[in-house]
Amino acid sequence: MFERMLIAGYGRMASALLEGWLAAGIPADRFEVFNPRAKPVPPGVEFTTTVPDTPFEAVMLGFKPQMLEEAIAPLSDAIGPDTTVLSLLAGLTVAQLQQAIPAAGAHVRFMPNLAAAIGKSPVALFGAGLTDDRRFSVKELAEASGTAIWLEDEGQFDLVTALAGSGPAFVYRFIDALASGASELGLPSDQAQQLALQMVEGAASLAAGADVSPADLADRVASPGGMTREGLNVLDRERALQRLLTDTLEATRDRGAYLARSSKNG
Repeated sequence: MFERMLIAGYGRMASALLEGWLAAGIPADRFEVFNPRAKPVPPGVEFTTTVPDTPFEAVMLGFKPQMLEEAIAPLSDAIGPDTTVLSLLAGLTVAQLQQAIPAAGAHVRFMPNLAAAIGKSPVALFGAGLTDDRRFSVKELAEASGTAIWLEDEGQFDLVTALAGSGPAFVYRFIDALASGASELGLPSDQAQQLALQMVEGAASLAAGADVSPADLADRVASPGGMTREGLNVLDRERALQRLLTDTLEATRDRGAYLARSSKNG
């Protein structure tokens, strides 16, 4: 595990990661947070609005992708040949990171979701310049957030980000839609939301531990000619749900490619 890490930029994702790492037992004194504006951080974590002037073993980039050029310049003293840069910046390739931060010894795309705060996030990884020790340290850090998934093809990264990184937002929208639908049909909105949340939590837990696919589980719930099957018929008609979600993932993936192009051109 990295002995000292600088978190540069402290938005929701960086905050969720730090919360999860501390809950997993990583000592707070291993982290330092740099952000231009003062923000509260967990006890024991050092916070600064002044860029540190000594290199760190790892530097995590937690600002917005379009801010790369202006945000990275002040960090030059914190990054050296023994530094592994971990990027949360959606859409930016390893080659772009290498070009923007040539002083670093290794560059890694590190893409979790907000469930990192409770140690339940998949973390997609792709890197260059990694020694075996550095790769092991990155894997340990990712697994303290959930499950580490190394990609062999960086070309898949935007799609993986759309699925595993942006996916929770789509699930939340689905939960809200289920509850809103029940409310429109007459159920009190607070009860509808409570039931939808508990149902999704239980269904996801069951699916995670099942020895069959989610598609098979859906068929097990639905009896021929029964209530559930009638609802599935609506979702399955002309592949309506699958087409909607394919379009959703495609739009999200393509936005990642656009951000990469915009950063390169800018």
